[in-house]
Amino acid sequence: MKQNNNKYPGSGSLANRQGRQNGFLRSKNHSRTSTTGYVIGVDGGGTKTIAALANLQGKILKMGKSGASSPRNVGIEKTARNVAKAVKKVLPKERRKVLSIFVGLPAVQEEFESKVMEIKKIISRQVKGKLAVGSDQLVAFRSGTDSKDGIVLIAGTGCVAHGWKGKKEHKSSGWGWLADEGSGFWIGQRVFQAAFRDFDGRGPKTSLKVPIKKIYAIYAQNFVKEVSSLSIICDQRARKGDKVSKLILTEAGRELAESVKTVVKKLNLAKNAFPLVLIGSVLKSKIVLEQLKRGVKKYYPKVQFVQPEKEPVTGAVKLAIEQIRS
Repeated sequence: MKQNNNKYPGSGSLANRQGRQNGFLRSKNHSRTSTTGYVIGVDGGGTKTIAALANLQGKILKMGKSGASSPRNVGIEKTARNVAKAVKKVLPKERRKVLSIFVGLPAVQEEFESKVMEIKKIISRQVKGKLAVGSDQLVAFRSGTDSKDGIVLIAGTGCVAHGWKGKKEHKSSGWGWLADEGSGFWIGQRVFQAAFRDFDGRGPKTSLKVPIKKIYAIYAQNFVKEVSSLSIICDQRARKGDKVSKLILTEAGRELAESVKTVVKKLNLAKNAFPLVLIGSVLKSKIVLEQLKRGVKKYYPKVQFVQPEKEPVTGAVKLAIEQIRS
């Protein structure tokens, strides 16, 4: 696989570039200082899509939910339909007062940038309004900070570290379940391996037992989801003192730290304080989180760890507002 040393365009550049092309950044009927009207932010994902209607001060007024909107998982057509469905649920009565819509989608920068106009076209058939489509990673980052420069680490079923500095971007990990070291799937895979080694007698004893029936069921069903769910069991066993489980989670934290450190180096962020926004179910593990923080802080003491209390869709709302004010 080709080494991931590519650099994407500037922060939010995909959405900004398309916005300029479509006359999106400034409405003819509303000045930059207008305080009336609405925006809609959309956070797309592999299992659900969340839309939020907000005023121009960023206060969320209404939220709506629909099905998955990951182009990689469900395709372009279904992604666009589910986005439109979520947006329709939050549209105000005076629809013309919606000044901008920002949609963050998985893999749209990495794999589907050439399909963005097609996605927008399908959404626009059902929902009218000025529309921008960008990365869900940017949405996640902005849910935790107002800074334009910094890094987001997402560690759930998969994982990715994505950073921005000025007009530069860099991403580490996020290659899918065949890699994504430190992710929920990666941890679940290690649980399987440890259980098999113990069962065969070729590895240390562990309380990580996986029933044979469950193994066959996992292979037959949605194995990515099922394997990832074992990361929760791993954390439970670790908290009860299982040494193998602790080692797996410690290694996961170290791997996530390496992804972050790679982005810091590529963007030369170390000289100044920068936010590191932490998102994802894997980071609920105290062992993983502490190992990650220790691994990053050791080399970059100015890092500011941020664990957002608000929904990621708030990042999409911020971006929608910025499109008007740019």
